Amino acid sequence: MSILSVEIAQKTFSLDTLLVETTRIPLKNNETGRCINILTKKDIEKLPATTFYELLQTISGVEIQSRGGFGVQGDIVMRGSTFSQVLVLIDGMRINDPLTGHFNCYIPISNMEIERIEILKGAGGAMYGPDAVGGVINIITKGFNSLENGTSFTGNFNVGEHNLVSSSLGVFHKKDNFYFGAGLSVNQSTGEEISAVDLDSINTLSGYNTYFYNHNFSVSAGYKINDKWQIKFRSSILNSDFNARYFYTSSLFDKSTETTNNWFNRLELKRQTISGAVLDINMSYKRSTDEFIFSPDFSSTNIHTMSFSNFTVNNSKIINSNFSYKYGVQGDFREIESNDRGDHSDYHFGGYFMSVYRPKNIVLTTIIREDYDQNYGFEFCPQVNFSYNVSKITLRGAAGRSIRAADYTERYVSNNLEDLSPGRNLGNPDLLAERGWSEELGINYAPFKNTVIKATVFSRQSNNVIDYISTNQTDIGSVSSLGSLQDSATYFFAKNIQDVYVNGFELELKSKLALTKKSFLLLKGGYTYTQITDNNLGVYLSGFARELITGQIDFEFSSFNVLLTGLYKKRNSQEATSISSLLTNNYAVFNLNFGYTMKDSGITLNFQALNLTDVVYQNILGAKMPGMWIMGGIKWNLSRYKG
Repeated sequence: MSILSVEIAQKTFSLDTLLVETTRIPLKNNETGRCINILTKKDIEKLPATTFYELLQTISGVEIQSRGGFGVQGDIVMRGSTFSQVLVLIDGMRINDPLTGHFNCYIPISNMEIERIEILKGAGGAMYGPDAVGGVINIITKGFNSLENGTSFTGNFNVGEHNLVSSSLGVFHKKDNFYFGAGLSVNQSTGEEISAVDLDSINTLSGYNTYFYNHNFSVSAGYKINDKWQIKFRSSILNSDFNARYFYTSSLFDKSTETTNNWFNRLELKRQTISGAVLDINMSYKRSTDEFIFSPDFSSTNIHTMSFSNFTVNNSKIINSNFSYKYGVQGDFREIESNDRGDHSDYHFGGYFMSVYRPKNIVLTTIIREDYDQNYGFEFCPQVNFSYNVSKITLRGAAGRSIRAADYTERYVSNNLEDLSPGRNLGNPDLLAERGWSEELGINYAPFKNTVIKATVFSRQSNNVIDYISTNQTDIGSVSSLGSLQDSATYFFAKNIQDVYVNGFELELKSKLALTKKSFLLLKGGYTYTQITDNNLGVYLSGFARELITGQIDFEFSSFNVLLTGLYKKRNSQEATSISSLLTNNYAVFNLNFGYTMKDSGITLNFQALNLTDVVYQNILGAKMPGMWIMGGIKWNLSRYKG
């Protein structure tokens, strides 16, 4: 039978009945005490998005600072964080790249393999350790709990302007105690042509094409050994080749291209008893390479090889209906080999204890964690969350501590280069770790069926936050282990900003209206206001959206579906006169998807228009985003289940 035909008939939604896995101990959404958004499998299949980060930018309060479309590259920002302060997980395992947070959006699985995405806003350091400052994003893939016996084949194939081919597919087969899955995604195009720029008739910048070739393939498998034990395995490969001009600099000489490769492997052994006690042992290994050519006009190739090994052991037990606990240990080893950053390695390990107590309508979650990292030694990170549920209202709150050490780029970028040209980024080996406290208070209100309103106020107090500050060479000379700098030249030098305070609030609305037996209207909207207090902000802290509005209108009638998403940002304007580039202080962009599903077939004909109004905009100064991009094709959901 067709999954799609079954799902169309569902006219209600309730994410409060879905257990959130990102909280370590699975809890209903209204029990977590946190502001958590969930993208379901159906959301992922319907949204006009071709990649992971394009899905995320439909979520209220999540800002994606993309440098190009179709998965070229994007930075995740949440609640005034930098792009390195958001932790990304696949099935609970860390995939943040040790080289740079710019690579955290390189997710080596296709959209069709994702069961759901859970987005936890705010500190998550007590649960997952370093880097979880602005939030945690957990990508949960399909497996034993989400598959029925049978075979499913889902995917899409689209072609469009600029020789675009955009396709994603997933194949899953489950029979009793065994399942196998495979996924493939392709996003490639010769790109838009960017016209040449004439600078006062003195210097001329050549035109270029924003080409990209992104390919991913992955396999997964699982076997249920007996009533208690099961084992899962995943291996994924992602290759990206793209024009990266002005992605990282506003230099007149920038003609950058970049090629990255990611290989991710994960193994899980899990034991679950009838009483609900769960033991899981997880190991993952990620190896990635990056070749960055700043300009073919002179020797400028940077080659990096990164490896990241991670293991976790977690054990949980349910004492009774009111009390449960979980504890675990985590360790990881990071390593890079780089011609411009040098060869480096370090390790980290930590342990935590978490408990959930449910007296009457209250759910109280407490977590304590101790970490050790070669960069900052021992650190203690506690967290407490509460929720109070009564009638149509949920009151919630949370407070916790987080920490993050500098990545290898922040510490060592360009340190091995001779006669470094002005305006380039420069690492600082003497950087201290970031530390901070985060708090939030919120309310969820369901005034009537299928409508939820959320309001949250949040705050974060941090010190030693890392960012790139425009600094003269004369003020850098005392730092150890730097390469050759030009006298009196100015560089963007990585520094610790002593104190940074972030405050803000979020409003969200979701309402689903059943119009007839075969039609509904779904409305989603979100507004986030973020204020940061510091007068000496760097490149990234000064660039996030002070105001962010997201919206979605989903209308389904019989076999027709129209889905419109919108995004508005208001931020500080920036200008790079060297390349005649302007990042405006606001923009709005809309994406449209129109689909027609052939009756009882599981096949949908679809049309998409990205950047519907052809807005000229940038998220990162110099990196021009695509204009209106038209494409169309088919989607399919062909499934056969054995009852």
